[in-house]
Amino acid sequence: MNAAPEQPLNKRRRNIAATLLVGSAVMLALSFASVPLYRAFCAATGFGGRTQVAKTGAATRGERTLTVRFDANVARDLPWSFEPEVRKITLRTGETTTVFYKVVNLSDRETRGSAAYNVSPEQAGAYFDKLACFCFSEQVLGPHEKAEWPVVFYLDPALEGDEAMRKVEEITLSYSFFAVKGAPAPKTSRAPDDKSKS
Repeated sequence: MNAAPEQPLNKRRRNIAATLLVGSAVMLALSFASVPLYRAFCAATGFGGRTQVAKTGAATRGERTLTVRFDANVARDLPWSFEPEVRKITLRTGETTTVFYKVVNLSDRETRGSAAYNVSPEQAGAYFDKLACFCFSEQVLGPHEKAEWPVVFYLDPALEGDEAMRKVEEITLSYSFFAVKGAPAPKTSRAPDDKSKS
């Protein structure tokens, strides 16, 4: 006589277990997808100071002039000297410009590095458009090799219509290089138009 009430109870328990299992699988999948989704969101919106990648220069020049400062950092485990050739420049919105960063491998072996980058204030990321940058790929330097790597960029004139950018007079572009471990990559990853020196 107790068999009939137990069947719906067992079915309910199986449904709860199945729901929990499916929910756990979905949460696990979302945790793996969150990093690439967050990166894609930041790249598309400039959130977190993430810069934009442009294929062509600005169609028009704007009216505002801003100062762009350049910052360079290297992780302790990467034996590189890395610094901008100039600390800051002043440019008009829509004006394409090129700046160079000087780098030296201070070690007796080939080393590889990858750059993390952002701009501050964060809201400027949506308007900081890079046409070319060494930060787009892993970089390889031979023993004591020197190079000068370009960053080609412009500030989108659309920033002039953004209330959050109205009082911004200065933007800082910051790079941090980190060591890349593993087998050496081919040297074809070097930035275009670099001025390499041995």
